[in-house]
Amino acid sequence: MNRKGRRILLNLCCLSLWLPSCAKVAVTGRRQLNLIPSAMMFSMSFQQYQEFLNEAKVSQDTSEKAMVDRVGRRIQGAVEQYFAQMGRPEVLKDYAWEFTLIESQEVNAWVLPGGKVVVYTGLLPVAQNDAGLATVLGHEIAHAIANHGGERMSHALLVELGGVALDTAMKEKPEQTRELFQTAFGVGSTVGVLLPFSRLQESEADHMGLIFMAMAGYDPHAAVDFWQRMSEANKGGSSTPELLSTHPADKRRVENIKSLLPEAMQYYKPASGG
Repeated sequence: MNRKGRRILLNLCCLSLWLPSCAKVAVTGRRQLNLIPSAMMFSMSFQQYQEFLNEAKVSQDTSEKAMVDRVGRRIQGAVEQYFAQMGRPEVLKDYAWEFTLIESQEVNAWVLPGGKVVVYTGLLPVAQNDAGLATVLGHEIAHAIANHGGERMSHALLVELGGVALDTAMKEKPEQTRELFQTAFGVGSTVGVLLPFSRLQESEADHMGLIFMAMAGYDPHAAVDFWQRMSEANKGGSSTPELLSTHPADKRRVENIKSLLPEAMQYYKPASGG
């Protein structure tokens, strides 16, 4: 089914029996299909995350680990503050935030539903500082908050399995359902790499990420500098950094980020260490 067909099918679903399953994304208000209860999605996510950690090499660099955790926790705090101010703190009640630094030369970072965020050491030289890292973590956290993973899995269930509930799919077609999850999130040795989010979801994560990093006290202008460094790293390297392969950084993206800066700056309050 092509992109237009999926969009039409989504609209039909949202206007029919699955109307209660159409949620709105925080900040942007975009309507999205959500057929999967967060508790069920998180359970699958946490299991896959632990399996990844069992195979990966967690960095032992105290300073770099502290940097990742420091920036991640500040943005987490900003997100929690945002939902508290909106009167919806329960949205985050099942999140189990974790920020892990993995020893790898890949210039990459990714997130799984429920707040499991991974950064590779190869990204840090490009990030350069807390504000640069906040650009990436704000973007990845936005993917989690916007439930982009659940949305993609919902579309997979709809297209591949006819829109059955996840628990039903797990009982009747467990292997196929697990394959859908693994494909949706790139689970395995290259978790978070195999399937990029859609252009719409990437732009949405950029938008939300800018606001979250600004609320956390990081100047959102740093996002422009970071993505420009990523582009330069791509030009000077022998292969495309993983973060660019799944999160395309082109002139249009940088220009879009620049256009969002006035809105993001409304949330910016400088904080020590930012």
